[in-house]
Amino acid sequence: MTNIDFITLEVADPDSAKQFYDNAFGDTNLAACLRLSTSDAPTSGFRGFVVSMVVADAAVVDSLMEPAIAAGATVLKPAKRSFWGYGGVVQAPDGTIWKVATSKKKPTGAPLRTIDDVVLLLGVDDVVASKQFYVDHGLVVAKSFGRKYAEFESGPDSVKLALYGRKAAAKDAGVDADGTGSHRLVIGIDGGGFTDPDGFAWEPKVADRSTTT
Repeated sequence: MTNIDFITLEVADPDSAKQFYDNAFGDTNLAACLRLSTSDAPTSGFRGFVVSMVVADAAVVDSLMEPAIAAGATVLKPAKRSFWGYGGVVQAPDGTIWKVATSKKKPTGAPLRTIDDVVLLLGVDDVVASKQFYVDHGLVVAKSFGRKYAEFESGPDSVKLALYGRKAAAKDAGVDADGTGSHRLVIGIDGGGFTDPDGFAWEPKVADRSTTT
C-alpha cells in the first residue's frame, strides 16, 4: 500500500513560512509530516487542495485555530458548531488553506493541540477517474461516495488522502473555485514518483530536498 509520508509546501519565503508554522503549530505532531521549500512559480486563487487537521473535540480545535490566527492566518470560516461537529478554516500567509475539525461538539478532556489525523484533501476534476488513478498507483480505497467523495487507507503516522470535486472542496474551504498556476505542493510518498491527473506532483521520499518546519 502506498503511503503519503509528508507534504512539501512550496513557498516564496521559507523563513517567514517557518516562523508562522512554528508559532501556529510548532508544538504539535504536525511537524513530522510537513516540509517547506522555495518556489516563485506563478499561482493565483484556489490551489486545489486543503490540509485538514482532525482532532478530538471542540476545545482542541480552538487550541489550534487561535494561535494560527494570532500568528497571521486569515480566517476563511470561523470555528463554529454544525450538524457534523465543530470546526473552522484559516489560510496561512503563504496561501495554504488549513481546516481544523472534529465530529465531537463538546469537550472530552482530550489533550489540547494534539492532531489525530492529517488529511490532504484534493479538489479534483473527476473523483471517479482520480480514484481509479490512485488505486492503480497502490493506494487502497477506504470510503467512496460515487462522484462526490473518496478517502484512502493510510499507515501509522502517514497523511491520509481524500478527494472532493474541485468546486465542493473550494466551497468547503470558503473560497472561490477559480485558480491558476502552480499548486505549490509536492506529495512525498514511499513509492515511485508520478504526476496525477490534476497536475499534483508525487515524489519518492528519498527525493525530498526540503527543510522541515
